[in-house]
Amino acid sequence: MHLVLRVLCFSLLIPGCLSSTGEIAIGCAQWRTSAGSPDICCESCHPGNRLVTPCGPDPKKLCVPCRNETYTTDTTSFSCRRCTQCVGGALTLKKACTRSKDTECDCKAGLRCGDGHCSFCVQECGKGREPLPAARSCRNCPVGTFSDQIHEKCKPWRTSCPHPHEQIVALGDAVSDSKCRITNNSIPQVITLPTKRGSEDGTGLVWAITALCGVFIILIILFLVIIINNNKKKPEKTTHNEPNLIVPTPPTDEPRSLIEVSFHHPQQEQGSSSETLHSQDSETKLLPV
Repeated sequence: MHLVLRVLCFSLLIPGCLSSTGEIAIGCAQWRTSAGSPDICCESCHPGNRLVTPCGPDPKKLCVPCRNETYTTDTTSFSCRRCTQCVGGALTLKKACTRSKDTECDCKAGLRCGDGHCSFCVQECGKGREPLPAARSCRNCPVGTFSDQIHEKCKPWRTSCPHPHEQIVALGDAVSDSKCRITNNSIPQVITLPTKRGSEDGTGLVWAITALCGVFIILIILFLVIIINNNKKKPEKTTHNEPNLIVPTPPTDEPRSLIEVSFHHPQQEQGSSSETLHSQDSETKLLPV
């Protein structure tokens, strides 16, 4: 048991010393023990080490570093991978391979990496062009699109301006978008609403005046009708012919004659026709036969 503890302490001291000198740590970085067993089992190797055996009495011998020109990024892997070679006329070496990281390649000027690992190069597309990954080349932006960045896909021209008072004054080209600007043509759009409201107010005023005239005319007609009706209701002044009464004259030697005397009795002004006939009968009796 004491031997196991000494080995563990020694294995912990070795990585610290190696890391201080720039060398990679060797062996297992994390392990676990089992009750009643002198062995330990490695859960993770140091970076750049591959797993040799899962369990054993010595953690340093559970993992070993990758050989030259190989690497691993999996601390539980049993094997290392071969480093990428930056070969070909287009590729150049950016960073050399290490036991824990693969080689980093780059492309020459005017070219770009075709994938994330830069396993091949493609033509770098300038402004006004866009890349074609399948053909590893570029093409000009189609009409109605533009590209203002290097090696970017073309974007469509704007169809409207960001601000409400702006208008498109110039269409875009292959390297720039359509241009917006506040123009004189856009100013009437701001004052259109007040002008329209003014015309509507004038129409409303005309209708109001027309309605008032109509009401005035109707009032005049009603006034005339009332006057006419009042005139019809007034009693008409009528003249009644006063009855002619025959009054007997005193007897004379002259032939009897009738003298018509007209007189008026207030109580008989509104007399009936029957009263008139009665008076006439009385007067007739007074005449001699």
